[in-house]
Amino acid sequence: MKMEKTVTEAITYRRSVRIYNQEKEIDTKIVKKCIENAVLAPTSSNLQLWEFYHITSKEFKNKISSACFNQPAAKSAKQLVVIVTRKNLWRERAKANLNFIKKSFGDKPVDKYDSKEKFAISYYKKLIPSLYTDFLGILGLMRYVVFNLIGFFKPVYRQLRKSDMRIVAHKSAALAAQNFMISMAAIGYDTCPMEGSDTLRIKRILDLPRGSEINMVIACGVRDPKGIYGPRFRVPFAEVYKEI
Repeated sequence: MKMEKTVTEAITYRRSVRIYNQEKEIDTKIVKKCIENAVLAPTSSNLQLWEFYHITSKEFKNKISSACFNQPAAKSAKQLVVIVTRKNLWRERAKANLNFIKKSFGDKPVDKYDSKEKFAISYYKKLIPSLYTDFLGILGLMRYVVFNLIGFFKPVYRQLRKSDMRIVAHKSAALAAQNFMISMAAIGYDTCPMEGSDTLRIKRILDLPRGSEINMVIACGVRDPKGIYGPRFRVPFAEVYKEI
C-alpha cells in the first residue's frame, strides 16, 4: 500500500466511484481499520448511536446489491459497508458515557464533585433522558411546543420532536461515513455512498431490530477508469461561502 495521502490530497482524490476494477482486491483488515477511524467522528452528546456492518461475504453482498437495485457501484463493489443508526440504544450509550466519566473523576464521593463534574453527571442522568424519552411522538411534540413558546423570550433548543432526534442520529452517522470514506481515499481505496436502496429489505437481510434505520450503504473497491462518470462539478465557492 502506498504512503497515506495528506488530508487535502485524500479529500481531492475521493470521488463517488460507480464501477470497480474486478482484478484488484481490497484488504479486509485495512477496510476494518478505516471503519475504526469512522467511529472517531464527532457525535451528538457522544451517544454514538450507530453500527457498521462490514459486508465481505459474497452471499450477503449479492443480497444487498439486489436491494440497492443492482446499481453498478453496488454490483461491482468488492465489499460493502452498511451504516446503521440505532437511536433506540440511547439508554445504553448514555449509561456507558456516565460510567466512563465517573471513572475518569476518580474514586471520590459525590459531594466532592466540582461544578463541571456535577453538570456532566446531570447531563447523562437527567438531560439526555428528558430529550430521548418519548411515547408515540407525543412527549416530543409536547416538548417542542413548550420550548417554542419559551423561545419567544430567549434562545432555546428547538429540535425536540421524535423526528428531530432521528435526524440528529443520522447527522452523526453521516459524519462517521465521511471519516470512513476519507480514510479509504487516503490509502488509495475508493467508495461510493448510496442512498438508493430498499432500506426495509436491507434491514431484513441484516436481521436488524425494529428501532434501527439504514443511514447509507457504501460501496468499496479500487476504481475502474470507467467508474468516474465525469469531471467533478461544484458550484462556485463564492456562492456558498459567507464571511460575516
